[in-house]
Amino acid sequence: MIDKEKAKLNMKVQWMKFGAAIFCYALFILWVLPQSITGWILTILGALFIYDVYISKKIRWQWWKDSEGPVKFIMGWVDALVFALVAVYFVNLFFFQNYVIPSSSLEKSLLTGDYLFVSKMSYGPRIPETPLTMPLTQHTMPLVNVKSYLDWPHWDYRRLKGFGKVKLNDIVVFNYPCGDTICSEEPWDNQDYYTMCYSFGSQLYQQQYGNLPNVQAMTIQQQRDFYARLYGLGRKYILDNPNQYGRITTRPTDRRENYVKRCVGLPGQMLQIKNRIVYLNGRPNKEPDNVQYTYYVKLRQMLPADLCDQLEISNEDLQSLTQNGFLPLTKHAAAVLSKRKDLVTSIRLNTDAETGDLYPMNAVTGWTRDNYGPIWIPAKGKSIALNMKNIAIYERPIRVYEGNNLVVKNNKIYINGKEAHSYTFKMDYYWMMGDNRHNSADSRYWGFVPEDHIVGKPIFIWWSHNPDHPGFKGIRWNRIFKWVDNIK
Repeated sequence: MIDKEKAKLNMKVQWMKFGAAIFCYALFILWVLPQSITGWILTILGALFIYDVYISKKIRWQWWKDSEGPVKFIMGWVDALVFALVAVYFVNLFFFQNYVIPSSSLEKSLLTGDYLFVSKMSYGPRIPETPLTMPLTQHTMPLVNVKSYLDWPHWDYRRLKGFGKVKLNDIVVFNYPCGDTICSEEPWDNQDYYTMCYSFGSQLYQQQYGNLPNVQAMTIQQQRDFYARLYGLGRKYILDNPNQYGRITTRPTDRRENYVKRCVGLPGQMLQIKNRIVYLNGRPNKEPDNVQYTYYVKLRQMLPADLCDQLEISNEDLQSLTQNGFLPLTKHAAAVLSKRKDLVTSIRLNTDAETGDLYPMNAVTGWTRDNYGPIWIPAKGKSIALNMKNIAIYERPIRVYEGNNLVVKNNKIYINGKEAHSYTFKMDYYWMMGDNRHNSADSRYWGFVPEDHIVGKPIFIWWSHNPDHPGFKGIRWNRIFKWVDNIK
C-alpha cells in the first residue's frame, strides 16, 4: 500500500517540499534548541521524521484514512485535536498566551477578572526547562490532579532575543519565585511554603518554651541559628503530617505559578521604601495613578451599590472592611468617601505595620511594608561585598537561583567550599510590587525576581468580567481591548 502511494507521487515536488520543510526546521533548531546531547538527539529525530513524511514514507502516519466507519471518524478528530494542541503549545511557548488576573494585588490598575494578552516576544521567549508538557496546563492536569509535565528532558535557562528588556514601571508576568517548593495537598499547594515553615516553627516553639526570645539581643550568627531552628521545626511538622499537607515537592522554574506585578526596581538600583513611597538611588519613583492603600473607615450606613461600582469597591474590599475595619482605596476614592458625611463617620490612612514577616525572614531588619530597605538589586556581572549583615538578603539568589553551595559558619561565609568576601551575580534581578500596596504578596515578602522567571509583558485586556456581577451585567465594556501600557 505504501509503495503504491509513493509511486503516485511526483518525487520532484516531494523533494522541493522536503527542502522547504528542512530549511524551516533548521532555522527553528538554530533559534531554539540548546547545543547539547539531548538537543542533537531531538534534532536528528525531527529530521528523520520530516524525511519520512515527504520522501521515504516508511511509516503510514495517517493509516486511519483508509479505514471505514467509526475508526476513520474518531481518528480524524484525534488528528485535528493533536494538531491544534501542538499549534497552541508553540504559540503559547514562543509568542503569546492568555492570563487572567486572579486576585486584587494590582487593583485598581488591573482588576480581578481582567483577561490579558501576554506577549512572550516583548522580553524574548524562554526555552522551556521542561519541554514535554501538556498544552494549556501550567503544572497540573485538571480532574486527575497529577503533574502535566515530564522532568526529562530538562534544559538550562536560555532566552531568545526579543523586542526589548523589562523597563521601570512595566507590568510583568513572571513565575512565582517561592513556588520552587510546595506542599502537594490542597489548599496548601497555593501557600508560601517557606512562610508556612517559619510560622509553624514559631508556633511550635512557643508551645514548647513559652514566649519567643529577644532575637534583637542576639548576635547575627545566633539569629541565623535561631531562625534555622524555627524553620526546621516547621518543616518537620509538615513532613510529619502528610495527610493534611501532602508531600513536600519541587517545581522547575517554568512550571511555577504565574504572577503579575509592576516592576518598581531594576538591576543595579538601590531601592528603599520610605513612608510608602519607593525611592530608587535616592529619588522617588512615580506612584501608579491608581495606587491603593488601606484606610480605617467607620460607616454610618452601608455604602450604596452604585457608589461601590463608581469607586470600583469590590465585595472583597467590603469583606475586608467588615472583618478588619479597613478598606482598600485609591486617593480619589478616599477623597470621595471623606466628603460623604451622610455615609462615613471617619476615615484615616492605615499606617500600622508589622515587622518580621518580610524578606528576608531569617534576619532582624526592623523593616515594614511601608518602610523597607535600603536594598541593592543584583545585576548580571556586578559584584557585591558579602558580610554577616547582608548575607541573609543575598543568600537565596546565590544558593537557590544561581545554584551555589552557600554555608555560614562561625561568622564566615563559604561559597562552594571556599571562604567568600564578595560575589559576582550571573543574572539580572527585579523588584516587583502590586499597586494594591497593603494587599499584595510581592518582593517585600519573597525578595528578588530573577531574569529566568520573567514570562512576558501584558499588551492589552481582551476580556473583562466583574466577578461580583454574574452574567451579562458583569462585563466591563470600557476595559475590553484597553492597552496595558496606558495604565500608569
